[in-house]
Amino acid sequence: MTAKDSVNHQTILLVDDEEEILFSTAIMLKKAVTARIHTISDSTRVMPFLETVEVSLVVLDLHMPGITGQELLQKITYSYPNVPVLIVTAANTIEVAVDCMKSGAFDYLLKPIEKSRLITSVTRALEVFRLRSEVNSLRQHLLTGELQHEAVFAPIVTQNKRMRALFQYLESVACSDQPVLVTGETGVGKELFAKAIHDLCGRKGHFVAVNIAGLDDLMFSDSLFGHRKGAYTGADQAREGFITRAENGTLFLDEIGDMNAASQVKMLRLLQEHEYYPLGSDVAKRSATRIIAATNRDLRSMIAAGEFRNDLYFRLGAHVCHIPPLRERREDIPLLLEHFLEFISTKLHKKKPRYPEALVSLLSTYSFPGNVREFQTMVYDAVAQHTSGPLSLAVFRDKIGVGTAPEDSPSPSALTSETCVVFQGFPTLKEAGELLTERALALANGNQGVAASLLGLTRTAFNNRLTRKKKTA
Repeated sequence: MTAKDSVNHQTILLVDDEEEILFSTAIMLKKAVTARIHTISDSTRVMPFLETVEVSLVVLDLHMPGITGQELLQKITYSYPNVPVLIVTAANTIEVAVDCMKSGAFDYLLKPIEKSRLITSVTRALEVFRLRSEVNSLRQHLLTGELQHEAVFAPIVTQNKRMRALFQYLESVACSDQPVLVTGETGVGKELFAKAIHDLCGRKGHFVAVNIAGLDDLMFSDSLFGHRKGAYTGADQAREGFITRAENGTLFLDEIGDMNAASQVKMLRLLQEHEYYPLGSDVAKRSATRIIAATNRDLRSMIAAGEFRNDLYFRLGAHVCHIPPLRERREDIPLLLEHFLEFISTKLHKKKPRYPEALVSLLSTYSFPGNVREFQTMVYDAVAQHTSGPLSLAVFRDKIGVGTAPEDSPSPSALTSETCVVFQGFPTLKEAGELLTERALALANGNQGVAASLLGLTRTAFNNRLTRKKKTA
């Protein structure tokens, strides 16, 4: 992979004919921002360099031998319009500043450079480049409607349009160095999405997953940041934290909504400053680790209740990926069923069993509160019990609880009110029975076997009910 192909970190190019200025500016920026720093003192090498390396920002001196800074500014803004160019010069003239801004300069700074002003301008420029890159990537995905890395998402079995749209979004933001917040109910597959983001950006470091639910502040700090020898009683030797193990890779923090107040402050510093302190150390360590956080909790409600920091939420949510629950993508049930049967049969060293057509309809009537994880467990149990013939419906009926309607179906009280309106009064047993029969058939997508199961009837009894209804119609 060439440098042009990789955008794991943003890259800053410093151009100045004075080597001392290049050196001091590079040192200053390395301490302030997480980005690769390249320096060039020969202005004739700038354009060939930009052809081979994807640069996020150019910090450019104006007065140089060879090609002047103003000439380079025009060439860069013409050939690479998305790349901000920050002009640094000793020429304090309004005319030059105006000409540079008209030519597309992002900002204009005077030498000697004020450190805080330079860092502020560089940080803003890098953010502008990131946003421009994401907009262009999203536009390209919308125009083509295709995924560039289909294989990365292979572990996530789906044909749902919302899920596919999420894949396109993640391809667009995966190589940003900003955090990603993955939300969704328990069991929807948040870690699979986090791993896909890590694989998409091709980071050299490891993917390290940590569940922080139930960790107090000491355990949180020790787990993530590590400790020095003697940091606390029992710390007989130094220990590196998970963030060190994930250096130049991805740290996935699951159950971020369970983080206590003290730990939230430390996490905010890590995200803002890219720094952390191992326990027992007063020397900050820098980190280039990408953070992906996940939660099944409503963080906005927690913010309103004073349980989660508002500033931390917005830092974590630079990119947000909300995974829909299984009940909102029922078209995935047949695909997941086939996938689980294949995977689990291989794992249990069994022949993949056949299943009755009514099984998919039966599963489609269930709300799956545990989502994909619950579905997998359900299929695992059925395959483990299976001996011969088609897969038993009874095992799934027991798990589902026949008669349990999907979450979006009317409640008993709503059904009663609806019935009273339809029949202009309290319905008779016959009328209520006919309504329940129709409702069961609708939930079962017309499958009479599944409808019979929902009503607690045998297939024969249900068919007799349908026959009587037709004769009296």
